[in-house]
Amino acid sequence: MLIEGSYRTMTVFYAPDATFSNVLPEEESQHAIKVLRLQKGDKIMVVDGKGGCFLATITLPESRHCEFEISEILPDAGKTNYQLHIAIAPTKNIERFEWFIEKATEIGVHEITPIICRFSERKIVKPERLEKIIVAASKQSIKANFPLLHPLCSYEEAIKKISAEQKFIAHCYDEVETNTCIRIKEKKLLKNLVRKSSKVAILIGPEGDFSPDEVEKAIEEGYEPVSLGSSRLRTETAGMIACATVAFVNQ
Repeated sequence: MLIEGSYRTMTVFYAPDATFSNVLPEEESQHAIKVLRLQKGDKIMVVDGKGGCFLATITLPESRHCEFEISEILPDAGKTNYQLHIAIAPTKNIERFEWFIEKATEIGVHEITPIICRFSERKIVKPERLEKIIVAASKQSIKANFPLLHPLCSYEEAIKKISAEQKFIAHCYDEVETNTCIRIKEKKLLKNLVRKSSKVAILIGPEGDFSPDEVEKAIEEGYEPVSLGSSRLRTETAGMIACATVAFVNQ
């Protein structure tokens, strides 16, 4: 469902228990009452991050315990006709990775898996910080279903456990010689391969790209090598372009 009209200008609040509790979490209550100065009777939009989106009215405007009453259910707010899982190596500069998390959420991603590759420069992330970014970006883009952030894992673990109808690996090599002498040559553009309304997974490597052997392992697991265009992209840019490409194909 596309949120239209006056709903698009309403402030969105996150209440994970909205279906059985009419109280905003303390942080959201403080924002509503102390920052936005909302009063009793003001209209708000509430999302639960699991697909629920509700039009509500504030009934008790307290800064630590703001109560609301649901007046309308908005079904499938922000729901897409595709599923996208991006497994991506966190960048050395964590702010760039956080930028990717924010923009991918706004554009439309459903699962994100941070991965550790051979050439990874960052092997630690703070999931609590990333979750907060996901919540803020989901509220900004009026999405009722929040992306699922998986724990950081190894590249080898990720390529085996990810399940999708279409699986791709984006890398920069024109030709690769691996330890088993397999040569990887032709890559097609992602935009020409993604099917509408499908479940898609895309691997995005670190600044130093995937190693040739990592590319080979992905191909053995059923991933198809793809190009994101003629430019050499930073990791976070490549992730964002991949996300935008899948979203555009499904318009």
